[in-house]
Amino acid sequence: MPVFELSDDITFPSPHWANPDGILAIGGDLKAERLLLAYEMGIFPWYAENEPIIWWSPDPRFVLYSDDLKISKSMKQVLRSGKFQMSFDQHFETVIRNCQKIKRKGQRGTWITNHMYEAYIRLHEMGYAHSVEVWQDKKLVGGLYGVSLGHVFFGESMFSRLSNASKAAFIHLVSRLKPLGFDLIDCQVYTQHLARFGAQQVPRSTFLTQLSEAMQQKSLIGNWGELIG
Repeated sequence: MPVFELSDDITFPSPHWANPDGILAIGGDLKAERLLLAYEMGIFPWYAENEPIIWWSPDPRFVLYSDDLKISKSMKQVLRSGKFQMSFDQHFETVIRNCQKIKRKGQRGTWITNHMYEAYIRLHEMGYAHSVEVWQDKKLVGGLYGVSLGHVFFGESMFSRLSNASKAAFIHLVSRLKPLGFDLIDCQVYTQHLARFGAQQVPRSTFLTQLSEAMQQKSLIGNWGELIG
């Protein structure tokens, strides 16, 4: 399959045309309109500094259905202990900076380039990108961020400076969104960390069908700290 080169037009080829590695297109920009269209179509950007923007739609897709969330006994004890306090959208910029700077096993650098950072700040200011913050003794110890459209949350990255902090952020996110009708959490590509929570790989065609259905629901736009606490 060919890899498409994007023009200045805010359009994408069908995600079904991605190559076997999941790469669909290169180029374009990170304007808010393009990013929102990409997520709506099941496409996301992922590239390193000094590379062209690379747009992906992998097959299979790694997702979590909120009904399938698994919480270990040890993690339930952590949550019951009250050692962590959680919030939404209180320090989005700090969360994404931590995700950008945290060192990850097997990675030399970060895929969260400064252009990516700026683009997601714009989406946050527009009410589409959101963060979960995890606190202990008024210190930020973990969190995650992503994008939400329709009744889907598209997870982007998480960080933890204290054991179990990112796990607590993810559980809090899914637990708060489930009663609001968010059945689909997009985890993009496989990680063992999220597989332990019940995330699974599904055919891209299945994901895109479910995504289309979830997009029919009204987006929860705004500061989630004010909207869902």
